[in-house]
Amino acid sequence: MKYEVRIDNVALDDLYAIYRYVANNDSPGKAEHLLDNIQKTMTSLETMPARGNHPPEMQRWGILDFREIFFKPYRIIYEIRGKTVFIHAVLDGRRNCEDLLQQRLLGA
Repeated sequence: MKYEVRIDNVALDDLYAIYRYVANNDSPGKAEHLLDNIQKTMTSLETMPARGNHPPEMQRWGILDFREIFFKPYRIIYEIRGKTVFIHAVLDGRRNCEDLLQQRLLGA
């Protein structure tokens, strides 16, 4: 079964921030290459999206609605609803993401 992958506006903002950071601190070419690879990783969710793990922070809170896959070091946080995969965040896995996940995904 093929799923539709949708990226919400907050996740798009994450991608733009990643691009700007890499372009400014390395090169626009490397930033473009990185975004292409992140996009390929997100598109791969069209098939077998349930293969992703539940984010450990959310497991501790007893929430199993969200999953994550990686294009290291970036964490792609998503939710499966019916035949649609919603990308909610693209976060740098080297950072502490617990507060950000709680704020974004739980509205806390």
